[in-house]
Amino acid sequence: MKQFRIATFILLAVALAGCASTRFSANDAIGRAFNSRTSNVQVEGEGVVTRILSDDVEGSRHQRFILRLASGQTVLITHNIDLAPRVDGLREGDTVAFNGEYVWNAQGGLVHWTHKDPQGRHMAGWLKHNGRTFQ
Repeated sequence: MKQFRIATFILLAVALAGCASTRFSANDAIGRAFNSRTSNVQVEGEGVVTRILSDDVEGSRHQRFILRLASGQTVLITHNIDLAPRVDGLREGDTVAFNGEYVWNAQGGLVHWTHKDPQGRHMAGWLKHNGRTFQ
């Protein structure tokens, strides 16, 4: 009986440790990058707009909004509107698909490079909203 209790305790401890270290689903690229605090990872996904932020106008202008992914994780999308068209008509509750580069931060991370690189040195990204592609 004592061996059974020890084995149960060990299994429970391992399960709880796994829950504590995995804040978001490790089954997708963004979840894995967040959990390992990795940046500069090309990612693709889809989420629901939970908040629309003001444009960042320091340097290159960026349209900014927050998406909630199916995993529950949120990511900030920073879309360069000096190089790509603005996603017009964007509203909270809308679904947006994306392809870009993930950068880790404690709030869930951000995705940028959602456009073509005019110099062709970086992989092109995009946003898709209401059947239209923005890049």
